[in-house]
Amino acid sequence: MDEHKGKRLFITGIPTAGKSYLAEMIIKKNNGVHINVDDVREEIVDDSRYEKWVNFYWDQDEKIYYTTTTYNEQWQNLVRQSEGIWPAILKKIESYQSETRAVIFEGVNILPHLAKKYLPFPGIVIIGKLFKEVLGRNKEEPRWGETEELQKLEAESFFYGERPRYKAEAEKYGYPVFKTADEAFEPTLEILG
Repeated sequence: MDEHKGKRLFITGIPTAGKSYLAEMIIKKNNGVHINVDDVREEIVDDSRYEKWVNFYWDQDEKIYYTTTTYNEQWQNLVRQSEGIWPAILKKIESYQSETRAVIFEGVNILPHLAKKYLPFPGIVIIGKLFKEVLGRNKEEPRWGETEELQKLEAESFFYGERPRYKAEAEKYGYPVFKTADEAFEPTLEILG
């Protein structure tokens, strides 16, 4: 990947942790651009190369998925999805190469191992602080489930399944980990420069 003209940073971590909130705070401070790379999934939904992973979760019965799939298996599915659609995400990121303003790329599919291999700029990981906060945010803006039971299963997966794995990957590849967007704000501004 060629050098980007402006400052770049990625933010990843579990759903509900405050990634979008942090990205918005940073771009207001830096007059930058916020790109949610997870939106790429909607852009490639009709592309047969990515169909399996774009629709992976929608093709499941959510209750059966969350009650019969271990946290490790769920993480491996997220890894496979992220790797499967990574060419489209990378293309989206590269499309901002000439942007001179700061660009914050944010999304759950920017896994630390992929970022380390393909992104020539820094990033951070937000993992959430308390289960009840993750559950509360998931109820306010459901990710998938329409019932309180399903939203609780999702929140448990995010907090107890994905959270320790994002943290472990971030530490392995040298990315700072924060529990909340507010905690991450000042350090992230420093990283962005």
